[in-house]
Amino acid sequence: MSDGFFLAPLAGAVAVGDEVTLDGPEGHHASVVRRLRVGEQVTLSSGRGSGVRGPVTSVTRGAVTVRVEQVLVEPVPQTRFVCVQALPKNDRAELAVDLLTELGVDEIVPWQASRSVVRWDGERGEKSRAKWATVAREASKQARRLTVPVVSPLASTRAVAARLESAAAAYVLHESASAPLVRVTPPAGEVVFVIGPEGGVSPDELAVFGAAGGVPVVMGTTVLRTSTAGATALTILRTLAELRQDAAAG
Repeated sequence: MSDGFFLAPLAGAVAVGDEVTLDGPEGHHASVVRRLRVGEQVTLSSGRGSGVRGPVTSVTRGAVTVRVEQVLVEPVPQTRFVCVQALPKNDRAELAVDLLTELGVDEIVPWQASRSVVRWDGERGEKSRAKWATVAREASKQARRLTVPVVSPLASTRAVAARLESAAAAYVLHESASAPLVRVTPPAGEVVFVIGPEGGVSPDELAVFGAAGGVPVVMGTTVLRTSTAGATALTILRTLAELRQDAAAG
């Protein structure tokens, strides 16, 4: 059985030998739902790139205390991946966020594309964004990530163009593109890639993104759903970035 993995604030510096108490919703889950016992090994993640690992030393209803045996620090990546995800419909949104998180995305930017069926307006938009953030948190725990990806506020097409313009590299996934994604070389820095809605990125949006430096690219001969296209693109980009880093190191 694998160690338990939970998110904890971990405020301040933590050293080997310290004791850390996990309470709140995560503490309730650990003590009441998971029913952790004294002596079990757990990992506590700050969600911001650090964590601790060690045995449970005490359990109460709603909280567990862990003795720190190992301090964990996630290296700062050379390339930071940002997915601009057009709003999918129904449960495809949660699938998109879940897959992107498990595969290591650093930030997800919800985008109100012109062809998005779903509209985030007012309170509904805030609730939807909060749901995305919750899915990202839970997927981070599933993937045992020390960093929970940022779920940014809803972006307009103009706001997305600004992100593309400031990025080290920017790509727009589009079925009519001629440049294959597998031929790009993601640089160090922030790499932004845009995933359109079910109806695709419109010609006007493609023109705006192109003017901002977004390079239209295609992944293959088939057209993927918006819920899986981001995860596929991220996998390709991360692999290409790792190959670049290995070549530079060798």
